Amino acid sequence: MFRALHYWLYRYRRTWRGTIVISVANPLLFLLAIGAGLGALVRGSVDGVSYLEFFAPGLLAAAAFQNAFVDGGFAVTSASRRERIYPTAAATPLEPGEIFGGHLLFITLRLALSAAAFVLVMALFGLVSGPGVAVAVVGAATLTGLALAAPLAAWAVTVRDIPQLNTVFRFGMMPLYLFSGTFFSVAQLPGPIRAVVQVMPLWHGVDLCRTLALGTAALGPSLLHLGYLAGLVVAGVLAGRVTFRRCLHT
Repeated sequence: MFRALHYWLYRYRRTWRGTIVISVANPLLFLLAIGAGLGALVRGSVDGVSYLEFFAPGLLAAAAFQNAFVDGGFAVTSASRRERIYPTAAATPLEPGEIFGGHLLFITLRLALSAAAFVLVMALFGLVSGPGVAVAVVGAATLTGLALAAPLAAWAVTVRDIPQLNTVFRFGMMPLYLFSGTFFSVAQLPGPIRAVVQVMPLWHGVDLCRTLALGTAALGPSLLHLGYLAGLVVAGVLAGRVTFRRCLHT
């Protein structure tokens, strides 16, 4: 598994510059434009805090989710089909589970680094109260992304062309991005719609990151969020071990 991780780290040394825009610069510019720009026009408070304080941790979770889709979806399908990295690795002594595990470890590292960069900018805006909070929020954002990346990678290795992923992104990711409490409080939604939103994994990540950043996290809800997201990671890992073995042994 660590040999597979070493490959992705070696590759990343040559390609990291191309990932900066989508994984770091995009959400940070979004934070500046909407949080500090449009947010300044929002009168009053949202859930008792300024719009920027409300928006930033939600965008952090949403950005982690988006990065997870790129790394756990498009990159996995490309490695399986277009670039044929996985089939080449499978011809070596590496087992499919090791190939999957190594790539997932790399995705976890990428998510953590992107989240750390985002939290650093939040700290510059005075939106993080201390190092302990910063570490907790980075961890929550990383788990949020991994809750999508693991099950998505398990499916993406079976996908034969990129347009399938584009369809899922358009009709799956975008509604999640817009209606998981990132931009507005879900408390204002009608009861039935709010219940649907609160089943979505991104809502759990948004709420966890936001309450940790604001210092309002309670033990019960936080454990619920952590358990939900961790359960998706475990399910994705178990499914991935099966799908990678089937796809790379055929």
